[in-house]
Amino acid sequence: MKTIYVDIDNTICLTEKCKYRSSVPIQERIDKINKLYDEGNIIIYWTARGYVSGIPWTIYTYNQLKSWGCKFHQVKVNKPNYDLFIDDKNINSEDFF
Repeated sequence: MKTIYVDIDNTICLTEKCKYRSSVPIQERIDKINKLYDEGNIIIYWTARGYVSGIPWTIYTYNQLKSWGCKFHQVKVNKPNYDLFIDDKNINSEDFF
């Protein structure tokens, strides 16, 4: 069992700028993450939604993920807004999917 953090915008859905209400889910990517959940892994969606604006997107995001059929254990906000993340356990979403 692994603990897997998954970004939301432009990882499991297409989001233009910060228009979260218009995000379009990418079902094949959601299915792949759901499979990891079904295999017993801990799935935590972690997003920067609201980090810059201060708008609380937690409840909306939770409900949005549920409406898309996402399986997860937790939703976390306040992920820092960054351009490059360097980590020995990190993988780019384009390489993963």
